[in-house]
Amino acid sequence: MAYSALMPAKLGLEGSRVQIHKTTTSCMNLDNMNKDFVRGVKTNKLKVNAPVKVPTKVSQIRSALLSAVEEKTGLKDFLHIDDFDKGTILKILDRAKEVKALLKSGERTYLPFKGKTMAMIFAKPSMRTRVSFETGFFLLGGHAIYLGPKDIEMGKREETRDVARVLSRYNDIIMARLFAHQDLLDLANYASVPVINGLTDYNHPCQIMADALTMIEHIGQIEGTKVVYVGDGNNIVHSWLLLAAVIPFHFVCVCPKGFEPDAKTVEKARQAGVGKIEITHDPKEAVKGADVVYSDVWASMGQKEEAAHRRQVFQGFQVDEELMKIAGPQAYFMHCLPAERGVEVTNEVIEAPNSIVFPQAENRMHAQNAIMLHSLGL
Repeated sequence: MAYSALMPAKLGLEGSRVQIHKTTTSCMNLDNMNKDFVRGVKTNKLKVNAPVKVPTKVSQIRSALLSAVEEKTGLKDFLHIDDFDKGTILKILDRAKEVKALLKSGERTYLPFKGKTMAMIFAKPSMRTRVSFETGFFLLGGHAIYLGPKDIEMGKREETRDVARVLSRYNDIIMARLFAHQDLLDLANYASVPVINGLTDYNHPCQIMADALTMIEHIGQIEGTKVVYVGDGNNIVHSWLLLAAVIPFHFVCVCPKGFEPDAKTVEKARQAGVGKIEITHDPKEAVKGADVVYSDVWASMGQKEEAAHRRQVFQGFQVDEELMKIAGPQAYFMHCLPAERGVEVTNEVIEAPNSIVFPQAENRMHAQNAIMLHSLGL
């Protein structure tokens, strides 16, 4: 259909089809500028310090074009933990505790997601991410749609910006578990519904929110604690660093030389001046006095060809009973799972009384429910 067919005569829009196209394209660009301001999204393309004043005629054109990108007013993406302040993060965690208690009580009449659908994009497969999001959304009244690696092939079979716009018209929220972090940023930039980061190669904020919830349940707080991560400086570490940029606690990443976390993310966390950040290489020294000793696989998805080499390099970084004794009786063991028992952690440590890996896994669902409630403004 021609643009002219969509234009009410009273708008006084005259000119060729090309001129009309240029006018409506400018309108959409202004709309995106305003949308970025409302959402508070950090982009490299545009920095807006105040709402963009859209001319009256352009506003009328935008309203007439039903195909224009809608504003995300009142809706929020969840891409990085440090996109939010301390108060907001703690508020989300409090909400997670409340909704968890409600579900544990058997209550099934609280259905804030009733009539809503969620698209779940999985470039990387995962048991916990799929089941926790899908079950959580269902228990609160919603319907989740699984889109596997071959269903979309985002960026290959179809451009990310097109996927974002199409899914936004079918769904109320999008969760994406991807490889490249830039793909997530592009998805959020073009989507008109909230986008939740289910994991990228850069970070994993939903996991760390679940970890924080688990710490609050078992330790009583996050502030003032010492969390020691033993292993590869990966996406889990990046999210811990970004949490320490918002909430004051002592975070230590102890890893082999050459496997440190992203230097810019470390510097960002330190520059925030909130938490104490350490990157070290001696596990036995690092874990002393830890409230939490945390581990993850040494070779993540996409790094399996390096697994044999990494097992050699990471000798001495296994979390075993001896290391937990050095940490002290107050130390809990956490792991984001899946675990390679006998590699980065021993079976005895995972099965010990102070291991909280399974409550931690359960809390993925409860933390994510709270994140989605917050993102949808519910």
